[in-house]
This record gives sequence, structure tokens and C-alpha cells, in this order.
Amino acid sequence: MEVVSAAHGVLGPLVGKLTSLLANECGRLKGVRREIRSLRSELMSMQAAVQKYTKLQDPDDQVKTWILLVRELAYDTEDVIDKFVHHLGNGSHHGGFKEFFRKTARRLKTLGSRHGIANQIDDLKARVKEVKDLKSSYKLDDTACITFEHSIVDPRLSALFIEEEHLVGIDGPRDDLVNWMLKEESSSTTTKYRKVLSIVGFGGLGKTTLAREVYRKIQGHFHCWAFISISQKSNVKKIMKDVISQVPCKEGFTKDIDTWDEKQFIAKLRELLQDKRYLIVVDDIWSISAWETIKSAFPENNLSSRIIATTRIVDVARSCCQHGNNRIYEMEALSDLHSERLFFKRIFGSNKDCCPDALKEVSNKILKKCGGLPLAIISISSLLANRPVVKDEWERVTRSIGSALDKNRSSEGMNSILSLSYNDLPPNLKTCMLYLSIFPEDYVIDRDILVRRWIAEGFITEGHGHSKQEVAENHFYELINKSMVQPVEIGYDGKARACQVHDMMLELIISKSVEDNFITFMGHGQTDLTNRHGFIRRLSVHYIDQDLASVLANEDVSHIRSLTVLESACSKHLPSIAEFGYQNLRGYDMNGIDKLFQLKYLSLRGTDMLKLPTGILRLHGLETLDLRSTLIDELPSGIVQLIKLQHLLIGAYMKIPNGIGNMRNLRVISGFDVLKSSLSAVEELGNLTALEELHLRLYRRGSEEYKSHEEILLSSLCKLGRCQLRSLSIDSADSTPLQFLDSWSPLPSSLQRFRMSTSYYYPKMPKWIAPKLTSLAYLDINLFEITEEDLRVLGDMHALLALVLTFKGVQNDKLIVRGHAFPYLKEFCLIVSHRFGARATYLKFEERAMPKLEKLVAPFLVSVAKAYEFKLGINHLPCLNHAEINLDNKDATSSESKAAAAAIRNEANADPNHPMVLIFNEMKKDVEEIDRDEEEFKEEKV
Repeated sequence: MEVVSAAHGVLGPLVGKLTSLLANECGRLKGVRREIRSLRSELMSMQAAVQKYTKLQDPDDQVKTWILLVRELAYDTEDVIDKFVHHLGNGSHHGGFKEFFRKTARRLKTLGSRHGIANQIDDLKARVKEVKDLKSSYKLDDTACITFEHSIVDPRLSALFIEEEHLVGIDGPRDDLVNWMLKEESSSTTTKYRKVLSIVGFGGLGKTTLAREVYRKIQGHFHCWAFISISQKSNVKKIMKDVISQVPCKEGFTKDIDTWDEKQFIAKLRELLQDKRYLIVVDDIWSISAWETIKSAFPENNLSSRIIATTRIVDVARSCCQHGNNRIYEMEALSDLHSERLFFKRIFGSNKDCCPDALKEVSNKILKKCGGLPLAIISISSLLANRPVVKDEWERVTRSIGSALDKNRSSEGMNSILSLSYNDLPPNLKTCMLYLSIFPEDYVIDRDILVRRWIAEGFITEGHGHSKQEVAENHFYELINKSMVQPVEIGYDGKARACQVHDMMLELIISKSVEDNFITFMGHGQTDLTNRHGFIRRLSVHYIDQDLASVLANEDVSHIRSLTVLESACSKHLPSIAEFGYQNLRGYDMNGIDKLFQLKYLSLRGTDMLKLPTGILRLHGLETLDLRSTLIDELPSGIVQLIKLQHLLIGAYMKIPNGIGNMRNLRVISGFDVLKSSLSAVEELGNLTALEELHLRLYRRGSEEYKSHEEILLSSLCKLGRCQLRSLSIDSADSTPLQFLDSWSPLPSSLQRFRMSTSYYYPKMPKWIAPKLTSLAYLDINLFEITEEDLRVLGDMHALLALVLTFKGVQNDKLIVRGHAFPYLKEFCLIVSHRFGARATYLKFEERAMPKLEKLVAPFLVSVAKAYEFKLGINHLPCLNHAEINLDNKDATSSESKAAAAAIRNEANADPNHPMVLIFNEMKKDVEEIDRDEEEFKEEKV
């Protein structure tokens, strides 16, 4: 058991809100200051008590009941305070604070009678006294405090998480399964059967990790591949759509895909895969019926295709492997040796030798309780990595684990392990972790979206010189470091761009969210909305039909602070928007949106919204507006009244609104078309001194028109150069020149990312890029011609971590990356612009060049490389783990192309890091145009 943690998620923001009221002129109004100060004092005392009780390992029912009352009191108090401020200001702060408070003074006398708020405040005061008295009568201060001391992140654990470090004991099973998957069964016929591998085992054993490693090792032997995850309530259309999105399709194949029914999806996917050798991973299948439906979409086409299925259920595994040439692999727990390696590697970064002798006995006890389950070992070792390395501390953790897994590998036993890690989180991280239960199983949670939602919910406070954005991002990485969530999409800087929650951890936080009345779910098996303590505060709709809608219709939804609808088709069954109090919306009828005066985060992303409702212009507290992937093509002029907006994300390349210069809090702008906009609007961009990320589009319509906009945009960029601009992206559908950037001065010293996605090519390397941009970590640029001098200049930029160079030609037929160049580069992509008839180059790496390089995409001109024995120099890249080499076979024979591929494979085999290398023929014509015979198949893998 653990104490209710969700109370912290509302008490912190509420106390901060009351403090702000005291600090501004509202606190000077007669009678108001005294009431606010008294209320704040009582709530601060309660907050301190909640934080104390949060550390209890085993709180009694009286403690939990008291915190339940505090939580609901805090929610209701915040609702009343928000309405109080809103009615005083009438929802508008135009005219400045003096005008606001002049109106306020006139309204105070009639406020109570007009709005009933005075009565609500009296009721709150009575409830505060009642809760305070209960604390005394329960004698909670005498509660025995056997507590957890919440730890801070150990600096030894970097937020730059590397998932491969957790892979222990997997090499043997992986290599065995790889060999079996690639082996053709002996047969007198030429038929090449499809084979299915089913990996079965208890949750937490590492089935998905093993499947992913086998998939990663063999995917280069197939024409196409896909990795899909299945939830307990499988959605066949979503599964099929996920597969199609990962497989190369002809133009127009996916037209009207959103209108396809289940049968159409299956038929279209069979059509797509019929003539391809495919590799599909179907992860976490829960039922035989789900497998039978999914299997029907994968044709038996006699091309040696392969399917990998993972499941917790033996009968499902058998159903997947009914034919003789298939295989069931039963996952086993880690051996004692591998358990030790994983455990100590996570804590000390090395093996058992780093463990003090005094801790070896207690570590054996812990490992015995974990039962060889990787998820349990990672969870406990991550907890211990943030605690003092002393025997008493480890003994305390050992006692807390209990013996559930030691006796029986059950979901209850695993929950006891995961609960221990969850309970160890400090209150702020507990609240952030609970919030993740909003998202369904296997959902990839985007970091930036999650951070903005945490901030909008009020979970994040500034501190120690860090902004809310920085604090929230640190929370995200703390959850990764503590192995509470799994990192996804590791970027060039080593940081995760997204995360996923393991399904067993998700079950745990869903149960705690329901227990705490933190989040209410619909369509997730949680349909009894009446079994709660208090109003619905946050609603997550995974699925809703007419029956569930009728249940919701009987609920008071006016207290809902956020609404998340995960399928836009569900919105037709929801109550009208005017009935909700606070919302995060996706795909919903927006009439009455202006009633949600406290709304801070609004995402319409991926909906078919045609026009932005005018009511949004009265949402003066809005901080994030996400309109990407909608049908909205114009913003109302009044959008500039939303002066608190920080993130304005557009997807249709609209014109910049006149007056945008008044939106001084904007930090991120994405999707505006400069040349559609007025000159004054472009000029006002330079007034946005808080701007950190700018994503614009340039499309030349006339030379004179372009010239004027170019000059004004340059002027604005020069102003932003004095600010904190960190990222600049420029898109264009044509060859609109960007040479005006040569006059960009002063350059922003904080610029870390520059990307151009246009048909324009710089005639030579711009002087403003190197070496002046000393903080530049990501550079994506088009050059008419690349020279070795360009590589030398760029190679001296020590902050550079990722480099994408697209070119039309090279000075010579070969490019050599010299030793000691690019000392910290992790990703290097050299791309030939084939659309202009450009020819590839022969690229070669000298020893000690790019010593940190992890990912490489490069062309390889076979006819020139022949004179150099087809050497690429992969063996000189000690950190390389992934490479895509595109062979240009022009003027080369078939045998020379095969010799080039063999030479590259030999270099990779000689590399102690054993990188995965994909070798493509010219222009990646590996899907439709390569001979299906294995010997002629030119996409291969090491």
C-alpha cells in the first residue's frame, strides 16, 4: 500500500496560485487579502502534512481517508478561486492591471449575490476547519513514521539513456533464433515456406526485447519489415494501418485509408505483401481469435517470409505455430550470473567486482526475490542506484520487496516489485508518473507534448534558475533514469524524444489513478464511474459508445480539468462542450469553448477541423495551441489577443497574423508561410524576444515580392540573433534562394539546430555557419558541391553531433574524411540528389576520423572505389552501430558491385562493435525491382 500521492498534484499549484493572488493588486482589495492569507496558511500546513505522509511505507486507513478529503478540498478550492478571478476580470485583462482592478472594485459589492461565490467561499472555510479538526481527532501526528527517504537522481546516471546497456544474457538466444529464422528447410522442391516464431513467457521476462533484437539483426534480408504492438483489446484496423505505414507503398495506395473497413484493410495488406519477402513482428498477442484475424492479412507467398509473435499465453503461442516448420521459444529467467551482471551494471556501471563485499550477501537476497526477471531486476537496481551504497539501506529495500516473486512468478508478485520503485519516487515525480496512465497500452508518448501537458496541468514549478520547460524535461529524464518508463526514439544528442510505459507498470499506475481519483477512464475496463471518492477531475476516453455515453450523461462533468479523447470517432458520443469545466481536446465540437476560461492546452491535431472557432479568442489563459494535421488554413486576426500563448503549432502553412509582435511569450512557432504574410507581420517576428524555436516556409511567387520579404525576414532574424533562438527550420517547395542569410548578424550564440528542406542548393558552404555558430549541434544543409575543405571546416565544429549534407556533385570523385575530424559527431548522412542527375561519390574514412560516430548513411561509387580495393573505412569507426550504404553501380559490372558489398561486409565483421549494415543498390530499388532470387537480392545485412 502507499499513501495517496495525487493530492500533491493539486496542492502545489493551488498554494502557488494563492501566493500569486497575494502578490498582485487583487490581494490589496478590502477583505480579500485576509481571506486569501488565511486559506493559504491552512493549505500550506496541510501540504506539509501530505508530504510527510507520502513518505510512509504503510499508511493506515485514517491517513488515506484524511488525504482523500484534503485532495477534494484542494480541487474545489482551486475551482472557486478560478471562478472568483474570472468573474472579477470578466475573462479579459485588456486595458492593463489598473483598469482590471478599477472594474474589480465596482463588482465586489454585488459579486456574491450575482455569482454565489461568497457562499462557496464560506462553505470552503467550513470544510477547511472540518478537515483540520479531523487531523487532530485522528491523532495523525502520532502516526509511526516508518518512511522512505525519497532520493535524488545520482549524477552517475545520465539522462542520455542507452537502451542497449540493459541487454544482458540475450546474445545466446538471439543468435540461435537468428540462425533458425534465416535457415531454409531442406526440401526436394523449390518452395520457400513462411515460418512463424512464437516467443512465449511471463510478463517481465524480456520477450519484446528478444524479438526486437532478432528483428534488428535479420531485417536487412527482407524486402520489407514492420514491428507492431497489440493491446488486450486489439483494434484490427489500427493494427493493419500500422503495418502499412511501415511498408513501402506505391503512390496512391493509401488513398482514402481512413474510410477502409476491416475487410478492406486485410485485403489491401495482402495485396501489398503478396510479392514481397516480408518480416513482421506481432508483439504481445492476447487471444487466439486476435491472431487468426491478424494472420489472415499476411499471405503465404513462398518467398521465405517470416513472422515473430510474442505472447504470455501458451495456447496462443501454439495457435501461432500449428505447422511443422514453425517454432515455439519459451523464455527462461536469467541465470544467476546474468542476473548479477544486469543488477550491478545498472547500479555501478560494471560487474560484481565493483560491489563492496559488505553488500554481496544482501544483493544475493534481492536477486533471489527478483527470480531472474529482467523487469524486476532493472526496477530494483534503478531504485538502489539512487540510494546510499550502505548495507542498512539495501536491507531495508530487501525487506520491502516481500517474497511474492520468490514464491510465485505472478502479476501480483511483479506488482510488489514495481510498487516499491513507484513508492520511492518523490511526490512531484509520482504525480507526473500517474499522469501517464491517461495514455493506452503501447502508446508512444511524445516528450514535447507530455511536457506541455504537465505544465498546463500545474504539476511543474520553476526553481533554482530553471524554467518550467527545463524542470519538466528533467522530470521526463528522471523517470527514464529510474526505469519507470522506457525511452523511445533516441535522438542525435542521445536523448529520448518519446517514451512508452511497460504494460505491467501501466496496470499499476492505472490502479493507483483510480484509487486516488486522479484520472477516470472510459473504455479501459473502468466503466463504473460511480465507484469514486469525489467528482471526475480528469477523464481519459479510450472508447465510448451509446451505452457508455448514457452513463457519462448522468455524471457531473463540470469539474473535469482535462479531457483526453484518443479516438476522434468517440467524440460524437460525448456531452456538449459547455458542460465541461476544463479540457484538453482532440477532434470535438467546439461550440461553447469560450466557457472554458482556464484552458491552457488545446490540441486539435489530426482532426478534420475546418475553421478555428471564434470562442478560442476568449481563452486568455491558453499557453499551447496545436493545429497540426488539421484542415484549418487561416487563423482569425484576433489570435494575437492570446498574449499568454507560448506554443503556436500550425500545419497548413498559413500567413503570419498581423500583430504577432504583441505575443511576447511565444517560445515555439511552427508552420507559417513568410511570403503569404504581410511585411509588417514578418517584421514583428523580430519582437518575439522569448522565441526559441522557429519553423517557417518560403515559397517564391514573384522576384520583387520575394525580395521585400527576404529583406524584412533577415532584419527580424538579426533581432532574434540577440535573443535565445535555439532552432531554425526553413521549408520550401521550390528553389527559393536562401543566400540572404549570408548577411545574418549578429548570429544567435545559442543556435543549436539549423535545418533546410528545400530545392535550393547553396553554391558553396555559407560563411555564417562555420566556425561562427559555436553551439550548433544539428546541421541539415543542401550544397551544390561538396569539397574536402568543407569537411575540414565542419570537422572543426566540436559542438556538432548530427550532420546531414545533400549535394548535387563533388569536387572530385572521392571524399576522404581525415583523421581527427568531427571528434563528437554521432550521425552523418551524405545524400545524393538524384532528382538532378547527380552522381554519387566514393567516401572513405581515415583512421581516427569521426571516433564517436554511431549512425552512417552514405553513397558508394563502385567504379571509383574499385581502384582502392572497395575500402570504406567502417573498421575505423569504433562506435558505429548502424550504417546504410547506397551502391552506385554506374559504369560498374555486376561482379564489381558484389565485390564492393562483400568488402563492406568484411570491414563490418572486422569491427569489434559489430555494426548492423544495410547495403542497397542504386536509388534503393530493393522493393519492386530486385530479382527475387536470394543470390541476386542486393539488400543485405551484417
